[in-house]
Amino acid sequence: MLHIVDDEEVVRDSLSWLATSRAIASTSYAGALDFLRGIDGQFDPQGDCVLLDVRMPGMNGVAVFDQLAGRGMTQRLPVIFLTGHGDVPMAVDALKRGAFDFFEKPFNGNLLMDRVQEGLAASRQAGAAALVQARLAALSARERTVLELILAGNMNKVVAEKLGISMRTVEVHRAHIFDKMHVKTAVELAGLIK
Repeated sequence: MLHIVDDEEVVRDSLSWLATSRAIASTSYAGALDFLRGIDGQFDPQGDCVLLDVRMPGMNGVAVFDQLAGRGMTQRLPVIFLTGHGDVPMAVDALKRGAFDFFEKPFNGNLLMDRVQEGLAASRQAGAAALVQARLAALSARERTVLELILAGNMNKVVAEKLGISMRTVEVHRAHIFDKMHVKTAVELAGLIK
């Protein structure tokens, strides 16, 4: 989902139209507070990206970005700043602090949408990585040890010998690992963890 945050309706409409032309779902916000209230930590599996105007009445885009960063959301929610009043130091500062990109108005719509698609892809990738990490965190210490030995290419018998446990216990751990990681084979497991 593309989140468009700009106080100018004509800009929001134009950006929504550009997104639609690329088959990108979007939603618009007239101000920072509406946007921050609308973002609840639920992310789109297809990825999320924010087009954020720097200068808006009330809370400006930089303050919004700081709030997102403070919530640890900027990996899953890449921010592309838009401004009609930008300068090089502002752009450099935004990028150093973790912004995905910075565009000055007027901008090239195709280049902007290309970058939005890259932001959506980065968001999807961050989401997939977060999901794998959450699944790994659900494993017990023994399951993590068995997992490491499986990923090293060890057969159940070898894992049992190395850990001093029965082969049946290894099979039970292996089944729990596959269930918690949502995979059916060791190959899938290896591909998921890479």
